[in-house]
Amino acid sequence: MFVIITGGGKTGAHLAHILLSQEHEVLLIEHRQELLSRLHRELPTEVIFEGRADDPLTLDLAGASRAQVIVASTPDDEVNLLVCYLARSRYHIPRTIARINDPRHAWLFDEKFHVDVAVNESEILASVIEEDIALGDMMTLLKLRQGNYFLVSERIVKGSAAIGKTIKELELPKRCVIAAIIRQGELILPRGETSFEEGDEVLAVVDEEGSEKFGKLLSHSEAQKGNSKH
Repeated sequence: MFVIITGGGKTGAHLAHILLSQEHEVLLIEHRQELLSRLHRELPTEVIFEGRADDPLTLDLAGASRAQVIVASTPDDEVNLLVCYLARSRYHIPRTIARINDPRHAWLFDEKFHVDVAVNESEILASVIEEDIALGDMMTLLKLRQGNYFLVSERIVKGSAAIGKTIKELELPKRCVIAAIIRQGELILPRGETSFEEGDEVLAVVDEEGSEKFGKLLSHSEAQKGNSKH
């Protein structure tokens, strides 16, 4: 997958490093000279593209027309909005992700500017506080599509009925997709035959209606399930 990241701050640079380790094709666009010298020490030279992210000529030369994802991660909300707008309207990039720097601008980051996912750090922190433990150990990490879907994390504890079962054996809610399993610090890409183990942290995208059922599937013990039948 070809991912363009705009903004070479710590967030953009770290994201580029992670995606490279996952063998994605990455291009990071940055024009600030004080950051470029650091980026050249941290990332391969061919990953770094010098230029302004809000300049269509820069995006043309960066090959934006063949990118699958663009991440607008500059410290300027106006630039991030313009990058997403250009990405979809001019280059038809399928997926746009934008960082919100000033929470007061959050209302702008929607379909009008072709923002698919808006990352609002203040909102994430507020959600973690408000929804610290919604169901068992489930935690909401991110709201997607204006709050219609959620990226949630659920830890499989000792005694969970899900231990030893495969993904295809669970009756997942209709609108629920398991995105990843983190096991002993390692990322596991889930497949139908992947089975759950105690201590697994399961990341899933789910709608509000299905979140309760998903939480119960992973957190309820066999004893709890037996008691619920009486």
